[in-house]
Amino acid sequence: MRLPANIRTTTRVPILQVVKTAIAMILSWIIASLLLPGELPIFATIAALLVVQPSVNQSVGRAIERSIGVIVGVLIAYAIGLAFGSNSWIVLLAIVVSIFLAWALKLTPGTANQVPITAMLVLLLGASSPDYAFARIIETVIGALIGVLVNILIVPPVLIAPAHASVLRLGNEIAATLERLADALETNHSPAQLNGLLVEARLLRPMEKNTETALTQARESLTLNPRQAKHRDVLDHDDELFARLRPLITRALGMTRAFHDHYDDTLDGEPTLLAISDELRRSAHDLRLLSRDPDVPVVEPEAKTAGIPVLTAPLTITTPDPRHWILLGSLLEDLRRIHDEITGDDGS
Repeated sequence: MRLPANIRTTTRVPILQVVKTAIAMILSWIIASLLLPGELPIFATIAALLVVQPSVNQSVGRAIERSIGVIVGVLIAYAIGLAFGSNSWIVLLAIVVSIFLAWALKLTPGTANQVPITAMLVLLLGASSPDYAFARIIETVIGALIGVLVNILIVPPVLIAPAHASVLRLGNEIAATLERLADALETNHSPAQLNGLLVEARLLRPMEKNTETALTQARESLTLNPRQAKHRDVLDHDDELFARLRPLITRALGMTRAFHDHYDDTLDGEPTLLAISDELRRSAHDLRLLSRDPDVPVVEPEAKTAGIPVLTAPLTITTPDPRHWILLGSLLEDLRRIHDEITGDDGS
């Protein structure tokens, strides 16, 4: 029987993270049992389960959230148990108090959820002594520390590769958008074809958002990571490249939109469009060189043209049809800015 789609993900968590979580839980159970005998180490095991995260930085954050939430929850449970005894209704009271206290203290969602859960568990286990409360805090800290240490010592996760691939993919898709526009400038089009051209160009925006998210995750994965030194250069390169690509997305979309909005069947008589089309192809070529993996050597045909930037010679602009001068002027200005952004010139 297949599970419903709304409770399944499209990808699995890496098996290494599953193994690390299991190891952290086993170690937490064993160590907490040895240090705090007499009670099942439930709090330590749960803490280890929650603390092993996709990055060391997230693990440390989750460990802090978990520890603070347990401390507050245990204190609430102990205080309410001391004040009202062992009546069953005090469990509900502890939950309500925990929720409002977490709101009053402006705790993070992770910490705020942990407070009532801890208070409820402590009261349900029937313990209201200070020794028990203190032991549960120590037990949680043990589990959290073991979770962090396991995540650090066993192949600490680094999310550089997905971000790197996403940045390069974005650069090549911008180049493909410029090439599609170059082809469009040389032929006549139906309204459906023009709409299709614009829709394809607009797909750059979700790609930009996904790349930004991947870079954020990559930066987070290097924070507090002992492996960060050898990956930092790659991330810096990708951050710099992404910063240069973002304006190009705006240019490519703007040129496509201008062509879509100002198109008419008489454009094929404008000789300047052919020159613009050629420059767009050269821009796409240079952008692909800019967006290649620096560790992959350039093949010989590209090496011969790698140093030739676009717009190296002035374009000869014939007087356009009065109906077309706005479109041509817009395309030329965006093309100039594309040149500046690809080459790194400031235009001054």
